[in-house]
Amino acid sequence: MTIFDPTASPVPRALRLPARPTRLDGLRLGLVENTKFNSDTLLLRLAARLRDKHGATVALLSRKRSPSHSIEEGQIDALKNVSDLVISGIGD
Repeated sequence: MTIFDPTASPVPRALRLPARPTRLDGLRLGLVENTKFNSDTLLLRLAARLRDKHGATVALLSRKRSPSHSIEEGQIDALKNVSDLVISGIGD
């Protein structure tokens, strides 16, 4: 069991973001669907627009357990291996 102390201060941590792609042409997309209503529809429509305009392809569609859960480490590794750009959708 994990007990959180609501009076504790946040602990800052370093976060290294990858460089943004300079172009979208031909990118392999990783999509993270969070299971909210219409999240998959939103992501697939966006992917279709990126395909039509830039030739992007969907390399992997990954689904979270629920909107409140983090994506699992194995899913992160799979996305890293096959995707140039990852998009997370929310829906509703």
